[in-house]
Amino acid sequence: MSDEHKTETAGAAPAAATPTAQDSRGHRKERVGEVVSNKMTKTIVVRVERRFPHPQYRKVIKSYKKFYAHDEKGEARPGDVVRIEETRPLSKLKRWRLVEVVERTTAADPVTA
Repeated sequence: MSDEHKTETAGAAPAAATPTAQDSRGHRKERVGEVVSNKMTKTIVVRVERRFPHPQYRKVIKSYKKFYAHDEKGEARPGDVVRIEETRPLSKLKRWRLVEVVERTTAADPVTA
């Protein structure tokens, strides 16, 4: 009975065996945040919110961190919500790249950082 089980599993190929272009890069961190600045050429500053419980008091705390991300096409504007992905170091501060603009902002909503 164990021989039959081995032959059945040996013939079947796993579904995830064929890597796609996205899978071949491996697992990369992704963050969603708000664009604070796009004043630099091909660079945006993204503010990412992190919510976590206080270690002792368990109150949920908001913490913010700014990431410099590469925006090749210059499509992100201040106030937009964007998705960024970890990449190789592109400069002294840039280690992230823009994946997509999740939500566009209207021109009437300025960002206060």
